[in-house]
Amino acid sequence: MTVSFRPDRPALVQRLRAAGCVYAEDEADLLIAAADSPRALADLADRRVAGLPLEHLLGWAEFCGERIAVDPGVFVPRARTALLVDAAVAVTGPAAAVVDLCCGSGATTVALARRLAPRWLAAADVDPAAVACARRNLAPLGVPVFHGDLYEPLPARWRGSLDLVVANAPYVPTAAVALMPPEARLHEASVALDGGADGLAVLRRVAAGAARWLAPGGHLVVETSEAQAGALCAALAATGLIPTVTRDDDRDATAVTARRPGRPG
Repeated sequence: MTVSFRPDRPALVQRLRAAGCVYAEDEADLLIAAADSPRALADLADRRVAGLPLEHLLGWAEFCGERIAVDPGVFVPRARTALLVDAAVAVTGPAAAVVDLCCGSGATTVALARRLAPRWLAAADVDPAAVACARRNLAPLGVPVFHGDLYEPLPARWRGSLDLVVANAPYVPTAAVALMPPEARLHEASVALDGGADGLAVLRRVAAGAARWLAPGGHLVVETSEAQAGALCAALAATGLIPTVTRDDDRDATAVTARRPGRPG
């Protein structure tokens, strides 16, 4: 958008930095580009300084080179989740049947649609606001988004036929949610953050269902923390899946891949 006024960028950068914005210069440029008047810019700056997520103010987030619409209250896709996408692509062959659970805004689903050539692709989330947001992002790709808890809303005929299930399920321990940055704990749905007492409550349920929904040779790929990876691998192995851990220190990201034994088809 062409800005028709002369914003005081240095002052805006200084104000954002004072509020604790680590990337104040980049944020200032994005806020200026999003505003069409001094009043609009002042309003955006005030709300950002008050702690609203930048992505909710802009209405979008960048993820894997894609601009993803993000509505207020919806989980903002993190850069670290690109490792989950990379890990999923690495184990998935052509013409795969793919489902993205806990899809949030649909960011991971969009990235998988661009990088894979699935014969069909679907997403699901338990949060109605996330489902509405994901449907907007995925409608141009013709990808359906189901509303419900994990595998529950999926058509029963898909059971045992999925080549890939991905899930960026909540994995923050309940007691640690209060320690998260305010822009996350105050402005994103708790159902997208709180993973129960040890952070693995939802991921254990994802693991428990995966062996029934995956085809032989199919893969489950999930995001977790480095500290939780061992316990999660044990839970996956207990369901009959074969887990492996991928770690990326540069992105501070950990993904766990689990394969259902057997040959595809």
